[in-house]
Amino acid sequence: MKKVFALLLLAILASSAMAQDYSGMKGADICSRNKQNRTSHMNPAMLSPNTPRHSYDVQNYKLNLDIYSCFKSSAKTFTGTEIMTFKVDSTLSSIQMNAVYTSIGIDSVRLNGGAALAFTHSSTTNILTITLDRTYNVNETVNLYIKYHHNNVSDGSFNVTTSGYVFTDCEPEGAREWFPCWDRPSDKATFDITVKVPAGTKIGSNGRLADSVVVSDSLWYRWISRDPLSTYLAVLTGKYTGYNVDIVWWHKLSNPSDSVPIRLYYATGENIAPTKNAMVDMTTYYSQVFGEHPFEKNGFASVSSYGGGMENQTLTTIAPAWSSVNSLISHEYGHQWFGDMITCGTWADIWLNEGFATYCEALYFEHISGYTAYKNNILGDASGYMSGNPGWPIYNPSWAITTPPNGTLFNGPITYYKGSCVLHMLRYTIGDSLFFAGLKAYATDTVNFKMKNAITDDFTAKMSSVAGQDLTWFIDEWVKQPNHPTYQNTYGISNLGGGNWRVNFKAYQTLSNTTFHKMPIVIKVSFTTGSDTLIRVMNDVNNQTYAFNFNRQPTTVAFDPNNDIVIKTATLTVDVNSHENGVPKEYSIEQNFPNPFNPSTAIRFGLPKNSFVTLRIFDAAGREVTTLVNEQRAAGVYVENWKASGYPSGVYFYTITAGSFTETKKMLLVK
Repeated sequence: MKKVFALLLLAILASSAMAQDYSGMKGADICSRNKQNRTSHMNPAMLSPNTPRHSYDVQNYKLNLDIYSCFKSSAKTFTGTEIMTFKVDSTLSSIQMNAVYTSIGIDSVRLNGGAALAFTHSSTTNILTITLDRTYNVNETVNLYIKYHHNNVSDGSFNVTTSGYVFTDCEPEGAREWFPCWDRPSDKATFDITVKVPAGTKIGSNGRLADSVVVSDSLWYRWISRDPLSTYLAVLTGKYTGYNVDIVWWHKLSNPSDSVPIRLYYATGENIAPTKNAMVDMTTYYSQVFGEHPFEKNGFASVSSYGGGMENQTLTTIAPAWSSVNSLISHEYGHQWFGDMITCGTWADIWLNEGFATYCEALYFEHISGYTAYKNNILGDASGYMSGNPGWPIYNPSWAITTPPNGTLFNGPITYYKGSCVLHMLRYTIGDSLFFAGLKAYATDTVNFKMKNAITDDFTAKMSSVAGQDLTWFIDEWVKQPNHPTYQNTYGISNLGGGNWRVNFKAYQTLSNTTFHKMPIVIKVSFTTGSDTLIRVMNDVNNQTYAFNFNRQPTTVAFDPNNDIVIKTATLTVDVNSHENGVPKEYSIEQNFPNPFNPSTAIRFGLPKNSFVTLRIFDAAGREVTTLVNEQRAAGVYVENWKASGYPSGVYFYTITAGSFTETKKMLLVK
């Protein structure tokens, strides 16, 4: 989906389709590299329960384009008319549309076919401002007739190649370079596109083929999209000569007598067999997991000079990589559910597109080859994230207003790989049954999401509802916070006598560059006899200690033995303060954690023998504010929590006295 290949590789790609070698590459990587490289002209300004709205809601774009000469002369000029039907969301007397000045020239604007309307087209903001004939009120419907032309410029969105291809490529905000529109992902509309091309040309677009008429040496195609789509998913892809189309028919699960055409466009000499043979099974599998295939048509169209794939609604553009079924094809096809059927409400929520499609790759591997293949794919995602993590969160609320550069928006390690890993870890956290039930409920929710938009908080709420628990904490730490946990865990094995043993385990995260990550953790204990024991506990505070008793001798302890928390770093060492009987060698008190803290912190100390212990808290003026411990304690290691919600911010001190041992440490409460 994205084009971030090196210049030399791009030159090779442009010169020969056979030079493109995607073997061994993940679909997510192909997609990310492709999209990062495309140029775009983006301007700041969106339908799920929480998706932003603007002053009008586009209902339909009807385009009539004469691109005949683009195929004949390789020029990028064409003429077009557009009828944009919109519903008024707030009282207005003028509207603004996106239209890149260097690409699109506006010839005239009329209202409902009537008198001409005044307009201005800014060369600095690329905004087309149209003055309406009167003030319109909420829920009124308006039809604007716009006559325009596309200039002979290379803008990356409307492309004409010397090898005979004409194709559009719009994500994130390139639709404004080939037709005037409100170019944000939240404003979905139906499309009705008619194009004039030379007779013999094959060209595809969104939705169903409603008509094709030959008039002299020209052919008129009309494509109508029954289902609304975001502007960046609008597409034209065609070739004058040497282009072929095969159709695979998929029979609906709900009604096997009804079938959906999957159209495959390819140049002569390309081997489409691997993808063609997989289409029915892939469509059936995704339909079973996410809900039935939602569109009236689907398909793929190859372009020899293209650098990856782009999930245009019902017609994905790809490089001639038809054999990349398990990677690129499964990724792009997964987008038809996540990205197209449900589209991110803002660019801050792009992981709902790309992280999900990347996860679809892994699920397809699981479908055809089993869980081990799935897990290896996820571990590949984790490796891609860990080796390339730039240190920012998946979700950045400012991106909802100001679209970031493509290299940031489509960053492979974050948007794709970490997004996929988050879904895997959510599956681990709530279990397969609830996870897949949640995904299907999300994808089949016709009231809020299906054929609409979603933002991150919408997804969180839906999964929480199905899981029967508030999962906000999970999304906040993994999606809205940067980086990943760094565990420095310790354990000790104690002989309690009489054939009884205890394993003490402390889960500790350093928090040097991220927040604390609450997660269920698995601890594996091995023994001198018998099988291993797996213990799953919730690690919901930092520096958390656990004690497990056994009637056989433990030998080793392992943390997260199945690597379910796939993005982390972790060490596990024997507690240096522990003898084999679990008693510290000497008195000790550790620095509280976390520090600074709010509202609570943990203080850990060790007693080498039975002692009378006091642990007191003082403010900066030396006044005692509370006593945490004032009693006789047996030898061992203890953790005391100070809940300071009722105290003001500031510096505090804690002092422990045990036997002849006294020590004071400083801590900081910040509210």
